Amino acid sequence: MTSKRRRAPEGGASDRVTDRIALRHLRAENVFELVHPPCARARADDIEEVRKMLDAGEIDIAEDELRWLLAGCGEFVEAHRLLGEIAMSEGDAALARGHFGYAFQIVTTALPKQGLPRPLPYCRKANRPFFEAGKGLVWALQQLGDTNLAAETVQQLLRLDPSDPLELRKMLDSGRPTAEGKNERQK
Repeated sequence: MTSKRRRAPEGGASDRVTDRIALRHLRAENVFELVHPPCARARADDIEEVRKMLDAGEIDIAEDELRWLLAGCGEFVEAHRLLGEIAMSEGDAALARGHFGYAFQIVTTALPKQGLPRPLPYCRKANRPFFEAGKGLVWALQQLGDTNLAAETVQQLLRLDPSDPLELRKMLDSGRPTAEGKNERQK
């Protein structure tokens, strides 16, 4: 499949229209931002409905909806992250690791192998699901006793956003998530 170039709406930014997650440089701010595939952006209203289901305690229905969303958009990072959060809330570290790990892998695979885009700040809305999935992955790895991979994951995230807004260093130092740093669904 060939991708078409187009000028992004934010001045000076460029991105590619593909069915995969991509990256764009916002030159005016000199930061990078993830560009989620069109299938994920088209499902924004559906994800809001899932959040409402979760808030109402309709976990099974939300899981079904998330799986349905992923069937039509495999690189929907936010849907993978939310499934990881559900598994985490149920104490299933292995399942949480799978969901968070897949979301994390989708993005890291899209990043250039050399010359990491820096910064890729958490404060950009499009970047948050990736960082939150990374934090969930660290939690799951710690729960499963894989502290080396947890530390590697934290280092990858800190290279992209050294400001550490999710307090990943504290998680590593304590060996568990911080109370205030617990993954929360974005409203």
